[in-house]
Amino acid sequence: MPIDIAAFEHDDRLGEPSIGERVITYLAANDDKAFTRGEIAAAIDAAPNAVGSALTRLKNRDLVRHRERYWAITDDQERLRAAEGLHDLLETLAVDDEEPFDREAWLANATPVGNQSGESRSDGE
Repeated sequence: MPIDIAAFEHDDRLGEPSIGERVITYLAANDDKAFTRGEIAAAIDAAPNAVGSALTRLKNRDLVRHRERYWAITDDQERLRAAEGLHDLLETLAVDDEEPFDREAWLANATPVGNQSGESRSDGE
């Protein structure tokens, strides 16, 4: 979605960590507790609905646990370290020093982990 050029030029929030990154950071720093969506939203100063969407995406990636109203960081430390390592790698990638890594373009063209055979299938399967 495009943004207004004034926001592009002057919005200090551009380039800040995403809500998902802020949620993971908060939960990891408080790994001995579980929180409601509202508590997480208040702690990271974000809208509860945005936090809820981020939590759902993080749960689908097995990075957070969910039970009733409560959310906590995953207890799978290896998975968490792997996600952090991938995030760090993606943040450092760039076409050159002037052009930052385009995460959305990479995701659109990335081969899913289960399809590493090297052959692409065009028969719809």
